[in-house]
Amino acid sequence: MTSGPDHSPFTSSFSGEGPRTGVILSHGFTGSPHGLRAWATAFAAAGFAVRMPLLPGHGTSWQDLARTRWQQWHGALDDAFLELDAECDQVFAAGLSMGGALALRIAATRPVAGVVLVNPGLVIDDPRAPLAGILKLVLKSTPSIGNDILKAGMDEGAYARTPVAAAHELNKMFKDTVRLLPRVTAPVQVYRSTVDHVVSDASMNALRRGLTHAPLEVVRLENSYHVATLDNDADRIFEGSVDFIRRITQDASDCQARPAQEVRSEQA
Repeated sequence: MTSGPDHSPFTSSFSGEGPRTGVILSHGFTGSPHGLRAWATAFAAAGFAVRMPLLPGHGTSWQDLARTRWQQWHGALDDAFLELDAECDQVFAAGLSMGGALALRIAATRPVAGVVLVNPGLVIDDPRAPLAGILKLVLKSTPSIGNDILKAGMDEGAYARTPVAAAHELNKMFKDTVRLLPRVTAPVQVYRSTVDHVVSDASMNALRRGLTHAPLEVVRLENSYHVATLDNDADRIFEGSVDFIRRITQDASDCQARPAQEVRSEQA
């Protein structure tokens, strides 16, 4: 008997060596922690403290999502950051799709050490998006955007319908996040699928234009669709993002150690 998707939040404590490092993770629109659980587990196995909340309106019904506002999604991830920030020396933000936009919002408003994104969304290409605020009054939902996965037999556990009212909130959040991108200064690593049926290259173009003060590293995924954390390139994402965090952590430690070494040299 196959069990259903696990929508529950994920939490782990720091168990590594060196600076206490934490990672906050955000799932995507209409999805849940189920789609990122293996990624969160990989971070925990690396010794990082991890917080992956279930965003308001998700993991229940699309009707619940229709009653939420984008500020509630941001607030849930921001609370996760504050919790880890109180326990750790440094915190990284990561996310898939809409979760990538939320991670960027945290990076623009909180002192994160780095950002890891998988097919981040920042632009809705659908020509109906500007009209969603009106359409939601007459059209309650549209077909699902979930399960854009190349690997056979995978299910991210997304809603079967997409609430138009929530899509309107998503569009507003994307626009406000693009406005904040120049505030991001931490290094950003992006895993981008060459074939993505949910998020177009318009989002990547917006990201490149907006990150005027942050280094950007893009890793192309040739064998995965949108939900790459459940697809053929998943292990590459998990290993690469752990290495990215360790590299930044090591660089920061080296920078802190260098002045002390220089002082000892002068005194000698």
